[in-house]
Amino acid sequence: MVQVMDRAQELTPGEMALRSGVAVSALHFYEREGLITSRRTSGNQRRYSRDMLRRVAFIRMSQRLGIPLARIREAMATLPADRTPTSKDWARLSAAWRADLDERIVHLQRLRDNLTGCIGCGCLSLKVCALANPGDALAEEGPGAVRL
Repeated sequence: MVQVMDRAQELTPGEMALRSGVAVSALHFYEREGLITSRRTSGNQRRYSRDMLRRVAFIRMSQRLGIPLARIREAMATLPADRTPTSKDWARLSAAWRADLDERIVHLQRLRDNLTGCIGCGCLSLKVCALANPGDALAEEGPGAVRL
């Protein structure tokens, strides 16, 4: 049996964009990427269920944290399709990213600290610079401008 969606529970792309704070083109992109879904009316117009608002909010928050879209898609694929995701669902997804975020924070702190030192010394040496070439790793790739 085909379930008919209550039309009052649906949003047009314009309404969805207004409520979610993203452009209609971003909604279409998210849909092409398999992050959100819509149904088509008999006139071939998109309609979004209201639970897509939470999904879009989660996508935006995840992107702000630097989570790649592929990882967001994988995580969202584990969400239930038959109901609106709960706070427990969101907590489970975000907890899985905690270690990655902690690692990125440590990496960014090291970059910041090395950048400060680099600005202070002004050496601009690609051979010894801890920021541009830590441990002279580029020497293993041979002489010359290996990054060009």
